[in-house]
Amino acid sequence: MQVIGLCRFSYPAIGGFQVEHEGIEERIAFLYGEARLEERFRLFETVALPCLRAQTDPDFDLIIVIGDSLPAHHEARLRDLVAGMPQVRIEKYPPLPQRAVMKDILNKARRDLDKPCLQFRYDDDDAVSVDFIERLRGTISDCPGLVARHRSVAVDFNMGYAAEFGANGISAAEIHRPYFVAGLGMYVRGGTKLTIMNFAHEKILRFMPTITLSDAPMFVRGLHSSNDSRQKRVKPIPVTPLTVAQVAEFETRFAISEADVRQVFSAT
Repeated sequence: MQVIGLCRFSYPAIGGFQVEHEGIEERIAFLYGEARLEERFRLFETVALPCLRAQTDPDFDLIIVIGDSLPAHHEARLRDLVAGMPQVRIEKYPPLPQRAVMKDILNKARRDLDKPCLQFRYDDDDAVSVDFIERLRGTISDCPGLVARHRSVAVDFNMGYAAEFGANGISAAEIHRPYFVAGLGMYVRGGTKLTIMNFAHEKILRFMPTITLSDAPMFVRGLHSSNDSRQKRVKPIPVTPLTVAQVAEFETRFAISEADVRQVFSAT
């Protein structure tokens, strides 16, 4: 079964952000600010990509969506980071309405619309466990009766970490977040054009049955200055430096190296 992931890398969509801007030019200026993009690239390199390279089931597709106005040197840097990852392809689009364009991208990525697929959203500052794809497939395979009766089924891995990354290393806190983007996947029946982008992640349980697994940490949510959700008043998550055991867990479960984080974030 085809597995498709969708990642927006500073794509200036119309809509789709919790923080509003006066116009698309203001949004582009915010997204492409040099300090912001430098932070996003460092997170992408040290947090988001390593776990994808280390997936125990490497049979998946990841579409990275960028704006057609992304400066050339940033696009080149992005392409260098994903070089050697056959699962990844980068697609460029002008500013378009968020939901509509993302749904269209996902459906165009399906190799056969008459066959079922699995889908997930992927933020460029988060990580998933190295067995995320394997467990997503396995969970759907474990529930044949449920899957047979519904055109879509969500899979919610709701345990993970929130973490800050910087020159001093990693600080984190264990969290439980039902229907969080980073731990959510969705089965789509063949012959339907539903996508995971049809639904707000926290409301997906209103529209389909969901399977919840809370047996292991399955995601890392990156906390930093340019989180869209943190541009408004939100309850802070207190984090503490990783213990020796957690440093090892981050490496084995998420392929995140604290030494690499220190090195990359210390660079000038």
